[in-house]
Amino acid sequence: MKISAAYDGGSINVLSAQVPDAVRLALRKDSAADFLQWFNFRLTGVAGTPCVITITNAGDSSYPKGWEGYQAVASDDLRHWFRVTTSYDGKNLVIRHTPTHDSIEFAYFAPYPHARHRELVAAIQARPGVTARILGATVEGREMDLLEIGSGPLNLWFIGRQHPGETQASWWMEGFLRRLTDPDDALARSLRERATFNVVPHMNPDGGVLGNLRTNAAGANLNREWQEPSAERSPEVFHVRARMEQTGVDFLLDVHGDEGLPYNFIAGPQGISGYDLRFLDLSDRFCASYQHVNPDFQTEHGYPPVAVGKADLRICTKYVASTFQCLAMTLEQPFKDSAITPEPVAGWSPGRCAHLGASVLDALAAVIGDLR
Repeated sequence: MKISAAYDGGSINVLSAQVPDAVRLALRKDSAADFLQWFNFRLTGVAGTPCVITITNAGDSSYPKGWEGYQAVASDDLRHWFRVTTSYDGKNLVIRHTPTHDSIEFAYFAPYPHARHRELVAAIQARPGVTARILGATVEGREMDLLEIGSGPLNLWFIGRQHPGETQASWWMEGFLRRLTDPDDALARSLRERATFNVVPHMNPDGGVLGNLRTNAAGANLNREWQEPSAERSPEVFHVRARMEQTGVDFLLDVHGDEGLPYNFIAGPQGISGYDLRFLDLSDRFCASYQHVNPDFQTEHGYPPVAVGKADLRICTKYVASTFQCLAMTLEQPFKDSAITPEPVAGWSPGRCAHLGASVLDALAAVIGDLR
C-alpha cells in the first residue's frame, strides 16, 4: 500500500500507513499561508481491501463546519467521481471505502488539473468569434488567460477560482464556455451580439497546482486583494483589474465554492455606500430566473445581508460593484451535496456544476437589457 500526493493539486501529510484499515493522515496547510482544508491524495495497492482512513486534524481546519454532513469524493479513473462513506466526530474525519481497483484517488471535491484548464482554453479559443489573450503572469510565472467572446457594446466579466481549492468554479466554467460559444445555440448567439464576454476561467493557477485551498503562491487570498493589488503579492488580481479599467465593467459574476452551506446561491452587492438600488432589484431578478431554469439554484439560503456602509471593498464583487457602478455578484456552490436537490451517489458534482454554468445564460438574458 502506498499513499501519494506528489502531483498537480495533491495535498496531504501521511502520519502512518502500515495497514489499510488504520491509515492516519493530516491536512496540509496552504503552501504559504495557514488555511487548512483541501486534500487530494492517491492510494494504491488496495484492490478489494476495506480501507479506513482517518484525517486526524479535521477539527482544526479553517472551516470545521464544512465536515458536518460531508462525504468525500473518490475516483478510480479520474473521470467519474463518486461520494464515499465519511463521518466526522468533531475532531477526526473518517473515510471508509473498499476500492474496486488497485489505485484510487480521494479529494475534498473533484480536482481540476492545470492541464485540463489549458485544454479548455485551447478548445474554446479555436471556436469562431473567440480571442485568447494573456493578461500577465502569476507569482510563479504561469499565464493568466483571458477569453474574449462576442462583439456587443456591453462588457460582461466572468471570473472563477480565485480560491484554488474551489474547483467547482472550473467545472462551472466548462459548461458556461461550451454553451456560450456553441454556434447552434440561439440564446448564446443573441447574447454574443449584445455583449462582449471577458472570461478568466482560472484566477489562481499557482494555488491550484500547489494544492492550496484559498491562496496563491505568495500566500495572498486573492479575494481580499481587490482594493490594493500588487504586482508582487497578487499579480493575478493586479493584471485582471488593469484590464477591467481598460474595458469597463457592465456586469460581473465571480464563481466560488462554499465549505459549509449545502446550497447554490448568490452573494450580492449589498452594503455599498451610494450604490444604485436598481442593481439590487436586478440581482433579485437574475436569481429568480436562475432558479426557474435550474432548480439546483435557490434563493432561500445564503449569507446574511451586509448593512449599508459595511461592504468590504477588498472583495472582488464589492470592489467592482462600487468602482464601476454595475451589477456584480458572487456565485457560491457546495462542497457537499445540494440539500434541496440531493443526488446520493455523486452529490454536488462536476457535471452538475457544468449544467449550472450553462444555465447562467438564461438568467443573464433576464437582466441584460437593463444593465445600462
